[in-house]
Amino acid sequence: MSDQWLDAIKWGADGLVPAIAQETGTGVILMMAWMNRESLGLTRETGHAVYWSRSRGRLWHKGEESGHQQVVHAIRIDCDADVVVIEVEQKGGIACHTGRHHCFYRELDANGDWSEIAPVLKDPDAIYRQS
Repeated sequence: MSDQWLDAIKWGADGLVPAIAQETGTGVILMMAWMNRESLGLTRETGHAVYWSRSRGRLWHKGEESGHQQVVHAIRIDCDADVVVIEVEQKGGIACHTGRHHCFYRELDANGDWSEIAPVLKDPDAIYRQS
């Protein structure tokens, strides 16, 4: 399978592109992560979201530790070809490392404060191995 489709993407100077995971069916934005050419290629090839972890400096198969994989339904790019949207089915209902359904759980309220608007569904200590 040719990977010429990857050439259409405007990769950043660091070889990365922002990737937004959007829940299929609901349209909820679950999270934002980074992808490089290899991770996006693997995402298409495997049908499961694979990101580039800047903090770990390696590929990150979503759910590799938590089991909360993202099954890919569609891959899209924006009009400038510099942002990827991945439409996914979120396994286990938790996308955020805080144990929430999505990462965008804080909303600016009328007082100028960040209010938490989504509950923790599972304690992160019960999800991730302790180092």
